[in-house]
Amino acid sequence: MRAVITVLPGDGIGPEVVHEGLKVLAAVAKAGGHAFETREALIGGAAIDATGTALPPDTLELAKTTDAVLLGAVGGPKWDDPRAKVRPEQGLLAIRKGLGLFANLRPVAVNPKLLRASPLRPELLAGVDMVVVRELTGGIYFGEKKREKDRASDACVYTDAEVERIVRTAARIARGRRKKLWSVDKANVLETSRLWREVTERVMKEEFPDVALAHMLVDACAMHLIRRPADFDVIVTENMFGDILTDEASMLAGSMGMLPSASLGDGKRGLYEPIHGSAPDIAGKGVANPYATILSVALLLRYSLGLEAEARAVEAAVAAAIDADVLPADVAPAGSAPAPTARAGDAVTDRIRL
Repeated sequence: MRAVITVLPGDGIGPEVVHEGLKVLAAVAKAGGHAFETREALIGGAAIDATGTALPPDTLELAKTTDAVLLGAVGGPKWDDPRAKVRPEQGLLAIRKGLGLFANLRPVAVNPKLLRASPLRPELLAGVDMVVVRELTGGIYFGEKKREKDRASDACVYTDAEVERIVRTAARIARGRRKKLWSVDKANVLETSRLWREVTERVMKEEFPDVALAHMLVDACAMHLIRRPADFDVIVTENMFGDILTDEASMLAGSMGMLPSASLGDGKRGLYEPIHGSAPDIAGKGVANPYATILSVALLLRYSLGLEAEARAVEAAVAAAIDADVLPADVAPAGSAPAPTARAGDAVTDRIRL
C-alpha cells in the first residue's frame, strides 16, 4: 500500500514521541511491503512563533490532501496566557473542524503488567477494556462566547444531526464489540442533554436494535469509572463531558502516556494523537513515554489505511515491550531504571511481526 501522512510534531515532548511513532511506522512499512510518505508541518505554539497563528493555512491544506494526520502535542508555558488572542489549543480545535472530524475515539485497556501503576486497586482493573467516543465539533467549546464587565457566558449548542452521527459511530463500534452502549449526559439539568437523550434513543431503536443502550448521568459515570470500570464497553458522550471523562479514565491504565486517540469524520482520513499534553517540564530530556503515540499509529493503520493486521502487530509489539519490562518513567516501578524514550521506541520496532 502507498499512503501519504501529514506529521505535526507540535510542542514540548511532541517531537520526541512522534519521532518514535515514525520509527514504528517505518518498521511496519518494511515488514509489510508498504510505502508510507510523511510530510511535516507546523501546529500549536511552534506555529504561533513561526507564523503568528496556531494553524497556518498551509498546514490545513496539506492535511486535507493526505491520507491521515499524526500529531504530537501542543502548548506550553510560553503560550499559556488564557487572555491571549492566539493560543496553541486553537490549532487543535481548528484542524479538527477543518477536516470535519466529529468523533474522537479513546480506547482504554489495562495491561496486567501495569496494574500497580494505577492508583486503583488491582482487583478493580481486571477486565477493563472500553472505548470512549467523544463528540468533537459541538457543545460548549464551540458555542458563542460573551464577556461583559461582570459576567461571562459560553453557549452549549447541539443539533439533531450532530447527535445522530456521533451515536451512529459509537453504535457501530459497540456492535463489533460486546454490543453495549452507554450514553452519558446531564439530562436532569441541561436541555442539550435532553435533546441528546431523545435523539440517541431514536437512533438506537431504529438503526441498532441489537445493541443494548443505557443512559447515565455524567456525575454518576465519573463515579462508576472508578468504582466498577470493567462494566463499560462503549461510552458515547458530548464534547466537554468526554474531555473530562477520558482524562479520568486514563488513570485506569496507569498514565496518560499509555492512551492513544483517533479523531474521525465521515471518510477515512483521521487525526491520530496521544491524549497527553506537551509536558514541557520533561521536554528534551528523553524520558517521555512514546507508547500512546505508537498506539495512535496503530489506530492510524486501522482506521485510515485499513491495515488491520498491521495495527494488531503494533499493539502486540507494545504489549511485548511492556512484558519485557521496557517501561518509561511514568509507569516504571519506584526504584527501577526507567526506559528512555528512544529505547522504548526501539523495543516496539524490534518486535514488529507481520
